[in-house]
Amino acid sequence: MQYYYGGQMPLRVLDEAEFWKMQESEHTVVMRELMPNLEKEYVDALKHWEEVLNTTHQHVKRFIESVVRSNNKVAPALYQQVLDLVSFCLQESVAFIQFCRQVKTESEAAKNNHTAKVVIDHIIDESEYFIGIAQTILYEK
Repeated sequence: MQYYYGGQMPLRVLDEAEFWKMQESEHTVVMRELMPNLEKEYVDALKHWEEVLNTTHQHVKRFIESVVRSNNKVAPALYQQVLDLVSFCLQESVAFIQFCRQVKTESEAAKNNHTAKVVIDHIIDESEYFIGIAQTILYEK
């Protein structure tokens, strides 16, 4: 991510959050499809994660609309709400990573599927990439 966006920064970080929340949601589907014998508890949890991540994605899209409509004159209160949302997205990604690790280590379907373990590691890496972006934005102030 480039850090020379100036006034576009709130929009840029929201763009990243929108992309990664959509990715994480899609990853729940990938995990279910990759392991057709996945235990019901994990299937149900992945479906719940998909809904939660889709909801967050929709919130991010609403904030993007608000920032776009502000014509680069983002009020301090809106900017703070953007930072709060990014912080929430970061924490949500941390929890999603923990869940993915749980599936990888506790699910028999994952333990016995080398490809699934590799894909889950990749999913975790991608969510950690977003966390790095979000931390950079949040802690540069």
